[in-house]
Amino acid sequence: MASSTTNETASSTEPSHEDMALQPPAVQDPALLHRSLTQQPHLVTHAQGNYLYLPNGQKVLDACGGAAVAIIGHGNAEVIAATVEQMQKVSYVHTMSYTTSSAEKLATLLLSKSSDMHKLTKAYLVGSGSEANEAALKAARQYFVEKGELQRCHFVARRQSYHGNTMGAMTISSNLPRKEPYNDILPTNVSFVSPAYAYQYQRRGETEEEYSERLIQELRREILRIGHEKVISFIAEPVVGATSGCTSAPKGYFRGIREMCDEFGILLHLDEVMCGVGRTGTYFAFEQEGIVPDIVTIGKGLGGGYVPVSAMLLSEKVVDVLRGGTSAFNHGQTFQAHPVACAAGLAVQNIIKRDGLVESCAKAGKHLETLLRDAFTNCKYVGDIRGRGLFWALEFVEDRSSKRPFKKGIAFGEMVQKTAFELGVAFYPGTGTVNGIEGDHILIAPPFTVSNNELFTLVSVLKQAYEVAEKAVKPWVT
Repeated sequence: MASSTTNETASSTEPSHEDMALQPPAVQDPALLHRSLTQQPHLVTHAQGNYLYLPNGQKVLDACGGAAVAIIGHGNAEVIAATVEQMQKVSYVHTMSYTTSSAEKLATLLLSKSSDMHKLTKAYLVGSGSEANEAALKAARQYFVEKGELQRCHFVARRQSYHGNTMGAMTISSNLPRKEPYNDILPTNVSFVSPAYAYQYQRRGETEEEYSERLIQELRREILRIGHEKVISFIAEPVVGATSGCTSAPKGYFRGIREMCDEFGILLHLDEVMCGVGRTGTYFAFEQEGIVPDIVTIGKGLGGGYVPVSAMLLSEKVVDVLRGGTSAFNHGQTFQAHPVACAAGLAVQNIIKRDGLVESCAKAGKHLETLLRDAFTNCKYVGDIRGRGLFWALEFVEDRSSKRPFKKGIAFGEMVQKTAFELGVAFYPGTGTVNGIEGDHILIAPPFTVSNNELFTLVSVLKQAYEVAEKAVKPWVT
């Protein structure tokens, strides 16, 4: 660091034109409102396959698909052609009066993914996961209005969950840092039960079955406390995404939840915006739980990042009640079922189906699990390795025996992510993993098109980045 004398000397001397020419251009305050007003994101000049390219020539392996979005990689010519073709036909219609073949075909394809076991009969197409969950809250409430059960005004969700940034979706979310500024203006007709998060919350000596039953009974007590006749729905992610890092429920949990919802006439709303569309190795994550949801939301991978598109899918049970009442869904958006978005999404889903990419995801996921466990099982600060399909996370802790997380200011996960990025691989860091305040994890969610060599590379780089962070953190840990 320069001394004050040097600074005073420099400030009193007018720089020459030659000196000014040698200075790097000043970073201008961008017109775009980024997520941070102090740090600018990296500019991506182009992307192709599983890689992003920066202006300095750096090539970055996209090992998180952005946010588990880019499921078939970047720059797919087939998707681009389908998008352009739709724009040449019709780029926009208002769905009050019109529909398009791209929207109808995408809805049909999505519903074809259901079976007799989980019969889904209507798809509502919008632009984001937040919008899909917002629509789902309204559909659930309208279901009971149509039935004449107007007293049902309460939702139940889980802590350490995330369902979106719109007001309704944020109300049922429990990502504390994102909610904190808005708590005083959010609706209060929601309560939260414990997360299904075995690593941090299963008691010592408690079996998986006992843990599952304890969570189920906690939900029962909460429903009875509210009054079961007042509850609209229970909302949960089958595999929780960025908030707690790829946490799956214990065996039997969702079966017990499904039975309880049926017992009390409550709707089951599963949020698969991040974990759906094949990400966990089956098209719907809930297939692995052996249950039938009443409402499911999907997004992210639906358009693969080529367009913003998401969906709310309704079961026959819900649709039959709406049809028997007003025969309408009392909700609408200007850009719902947007023809260009639907065409791109349809192209992505057709590629997934044709190329067997859900099956590829399941197979690659097993290979990724092996690589991660081989590399990190004995690492000092890696507390848990968890996930399904191509949806994995490492949870970092300061002390493995007590599972004590790092102090918030250390930002261990972010340190790992930044180092890995410098080494050419992008991961998705998470903070507040344990309770919204403490805890770190890193999320791994590469495209389904990832090769074995790329899996090896991403794990190798992640290990290098971890080792750098392990050394850097020594002075601050006990």
